[in-house]
Amino acid sequence: MFPEFILGLLWAYTALGCLLGLAFILIGLGQVDPAVRGPMPLFRLLMFPGAALLWPLVLRRWWRLRRT
Repeated sequence: MFPEFILGLLWAYTALGCLLGLAFILIGLGQVDPAVRGPMPLFRLLMFPGAALLWPLVLRRWWRLRRT
Protein backbone atom coordinates (compact mmCIF):
# COMPACT_ATOMS: atom_id res chain seq x y z
CA MET A 1 0.00 0.00 0.00
CA PHE A 2 2.77 2.46 0.85
CA PRO A 3 4.71 1.95 -2.41
CA GLU A 4 1.56 2.66 -4.43
CA PHE A 5 1.06 5.86 -2.47
CA ILE A 6 4.64 6.97 -3.16
CA LEU A 7 4.27 6.12 -6.86
CA GLY A 8 1.02 8.07 -6.97
CA LEU A 9 2.74 11.10 -5.46
CA LEU A 10 5.58 10.76 -7.95
CA TRP A 11 3.15 10.59 -10.88
CA ALA A 12 1.24 13.61 -9.57
CA TYR A 13 4.47 15.61 -9.13
CA THR A 14 5.58 14.67 -12.64
CA ALA A 15 2.23 15.45 -14.28
CA LEU A 16 1.94 18.79 -12.52
CA GLY A 17 5.55 19.58 -13.38
CA CYS A 18 5.00 18.83 -17.06
CA LEU A 19 1.88 20.99 -17.21
CA LEU A 20 3.47 23.87 -15.36
CA GLY A 21 6.73 23.53 -17.28
CA LEU A 22 4.88 23.73 -20.57
CA ALA A 23 2.87 26.77 -19.43
CA PHE A 24 6.01 28.42 -18.13
CA ILE A 25 8.08 28.01 -21.27
CA LEU A 26 5.20 29.18 -23.48
CA ILE A 27 3.93 32.09 -21.36
CA GLY A 28 6.01 32.84 -18.30
CA LEU A 29 9.58 32.64 -19.55
CA GLY A 30 9.32 35.96 -21.35
CA GLN A 31 7.81 37.54 -18.23
CA VAL A 32 10.54 36.31 -15.90
CA ASP A 33 13.41 37.11 -18.25
CA PRO A 34 12.73 39.86 -20.82
CA ALA A 35 15.76 38.80 -22.89
CA VAL A 36 13.92 35.61 -23.87
CA ARG A 37 10.98 37.34 -25.54
CA GLY A 38 10.30 36.26 -29.08
CA PRO A 39 10.59 32.88 -30.76
CA MET A 40 13.51 30.90 -29.36
CA PRO A 41 12.35 27.30 -29.81
CA LEU A 42 15.64 25.56 -29.02
CA PHE A 43 16.20 27.53 -25.83
CA ARG A 44 12.63 26.93 -24.70
CA LEU A 45 13.02 23.22 -25.43
CA LEU A 46 16.18 23.13 -23.31
CA MET A 47 14.44 24.95 -20.46
CA PHE A 48 11.50 22.53 -20.29
CA PRO A 49 13.13 19.68 -18.30
CA GLY A 50 14.45 22.05 -15.65
CA ALA A 51 11.14 23.88 -15.37
CA ALA A 52 9.26 20.59 -15.09
CA LEU A 53 11.61 19.18 -12.47
CA LEU A 54 11.88 22.33 -10.36
CA TRP A 55 8.28 23.41 -10.79
CA PRO A 56 7.73 24.53 -7.17
CA LEU A 57 10.59 27.04 -7.47
CA VAL A 58 9.47 28.14 -10.93
CA LEU A 59 5.91 28.61 -9.72
CA ARG A 60 7.05 30.68 -6.72
CA ARG A 61 9.24 32.91 -8.88
CA TRP A 62 6.49 33.37 -11.46
CA TRP A 63 3.89 34.08 -8.76
CA ARG A 64 6.09 36.71 -7.07
CA LEU A 65 6.72 38.42 -10.39
CA ARG A 66 3.02 38.58 -11.23
CA ARG A 67 2.16 40.05 -7.80
CA THR A 68 4.54 42.99 -8.15
